[in-house]
Amino acid sequence: MRPLVGTRILDLSRLLPGPFATLVLADLGATVDKVEDLGGGDYMRHMPPHIAGESAAFQLLNRGKRSVLLDLKRPEGRAAFERLVASYDVLFDQFRPGVLARLGLGHDALRAINPKLIICALTGYGQTGPLAQRAGHDIDYLARGGLLGVQGPDDGAPQPPGFQLADVSGGMWCVIAILAALAERQRTGEGRVLDISMTDGVLGFATATLGGMLAGEIRPRGADVLTGGIAPYNTYLSKDGHPLALGALEPKFWMAFCAAAGITPRMEALFPGPHQAEIKAELRSVFASKTREEWIALAAVHDCCLEPAVAPEDLRDDPLVRARELFFELETSRGRIPQVRTPVTPKGTDFTPPPRAGEHTRAVLRDGGFSDAEIDDLVKAGAIREA
Repeated sequence: MRPLVGTRILDLSRLLPGPFATLVLADLGATVDKVEDLGGGDYMRHMPPHIAGESAAFQLLNRGKRSVLLDLKRPEGRAAFERLVASYDVLFDQFRPGVLARLGLGHDALRAINPKLIICALTGYGQTGPLAQRAGHDIDYLARGGLLGVQGPDDGAPQPPGFQLADVSGGMWCVIAILAALAERQRTGEGRVLDISMTDGVLGFATATLGGMLAGEIRPRGADVLTGGIAPYNTYLSKDGHPLALGALEPKFWMAFCAAAGITPRMEALFPGPHQAEIKAELRSVFASKTREEWIALAAVHDCCLEPAVAPEDLRDDPLVRARELFFELETSRGRIPQVRTPVTPKGTDFTPPPRAGEHTRAVLRDGGFSDAEIDDLVKAGAIREA
């Protein structure tokens, strides 16, 4: 399924949020042309560890894309960018609000050149509001969006998560918004500017907690049903020290687990309260009585929402991940590059490898209507560079 074949995206994003969004769009068939500056390009290229000469994370985020090195601070570069914009469906802007406008490339100016252009503007705090110009990272957006405020432990500062939820979900919201805007454009013929805030985007992940808060029910951090507040929805260590996740929220799953583990099913375990300390202590003792493999074998027989917490280094060999073919590799001139499949990444597709910086500068400009002589002049002016 590659329904976006023929859709052209000019991508000004870097690092994780925007590149994740444009990775999904490229997997779905869109032509994604990544505009990078001449001073080193996407910062992610240089972040260790490296595979095939560049950052492993960059390699995971940029398959199927093309790269053009273009200096938007030079007048020749800005003029070239304006010409390019005329031939694209979507512009992905991940700068802070106003950055493009200060370069003379504001959203209104670009849409005047191409009224059908959809501009997806992804920022930490949105195009408007008191924090619009503030710098931030994933942990900051989680903090302002209320997610860190529900995470334990309850006797200290919240534990930083081991993943970038605001960044990745921000990219996912961009994909949704872009697809909706493309559908709307088919009806109206007009593009639009999409204001996507990563802080706005994480709010929905706290829906269960927000529901309780809006109903006037407030619990300490880490004490809610889905944040570690009850024993049947928690993590435990096996006899040999491996973590396991129990998600027996419903009575039938809790009763099934208790029967399998040989303990009495106390139904008050499903509700927060001071009694949880005693039940959690009991479960810690129960889990410490069997090895990880024994618990895996038990979960294979008893339907009780129990799974091992698979370490990242073991994922490629995990039976579920292998069966779902979530890892694959690209054969390139730089060697084999490992990749991760998203839920919409089509199987059996020959993706092009992640691009070298400026690898497609000439090809992208040619597609935008530039002659080779014009491209040569831009090279001489220092406005573009080829790999």
